[in-house]
Amino acid sequence: MRFPLLQPRWLGLHLIAVLAVVGCALLGYWQFERSQEPSREAITNPVEDLANASALGDMLAPGEYMPQTLANEAVTATGEYDPGSQLLSPALSPEGEEGYNVIVPLVTDEGVAVIVNRGWIPEATTAEDLDTLPSGEVTVDGWLMMPQDQASEGYSAMSVPEGQIERISPALLVNEWPYQLYGGYVALSEHSPGGAGSTPGLSEMPPPPPETKITWNFRNLSYAAQWLVFAVAAIAFWVSLMRRELADHRSEGAGPGSGAPGSASADEPQRSAVGVEAD
Repeated sequence: MRFPLLQPRWLGLHLIAVLAVVGCALLGYWQFERSQEPSREAITNPVEDLANASALGDMLAPGEYMPQTLANEAVTATGEYDPGSQLLSPALSPEGEEGYNVIVPLVTDEGVAVIVNRGWIPEATTAEDLDTLPSGEVTVDGWLMMPQDQASEGYSAMSVPEGQIERISPALLVNEWPYQLYGGYVALSEHSPGGAGSTPGLSEMPPPPPETKITWNFRNLSYAAQWLVFAVAAIAFWVSLMRRELADHRSEGAGPGSGAPGSASADEPQRSAVGVEAD
């Protein structure tokens, strides 16, 4: 006899059970994905291509609060560097090495300054190791960055020596430089004339990838859990039906008519006692 769970009727039940389990699992995964929402407090706008750079003055007014929606935007600004106001700000390299960001004001025709982050240097680097800034009018291209706060990497609450600033923040630099400042700062990519901002001993600090903070939607998460329960219940019901079928098959095999070979069958004609005596 064929194996009972491979009969046509059971093959259809197997297919239905597999489709039910897979369907519940996929719906649960879909609800799980929907339960993860990007946090609105995180900067999620991607780094813009410098080919799409806009004039900083068209995006932000001097002294105006910089909204997070402008972070990572490609900008361009024109003015003159004030090399005598160059400062170092404690910072970590992308690899986590301790060092400093080199910042300098770019003074526009209106007398307003743009904070420019030239790049990162290790602790052992001195000002003599850097190239001199171009004199006269220059145009800088880079990315607009949010002011650093006390939680920024590389920030130290300890006092810093002369020639350094705790972090890149207009709120602090307005007391160091005699200029009105734009909100945020520009991470330098290149300036013209002068070429690329990265020079020997100084590493370019492009914007970091957007943050990926997640908030959980517990309603969708509960839906995902329900679909998982349905999948487990379908598997349990499927296994229960198969066990019952196998148990019934075994009991039928051990019923009447399954006696030892040579035993009399219930349907076999029996000799009458009279016939025996007549013999």
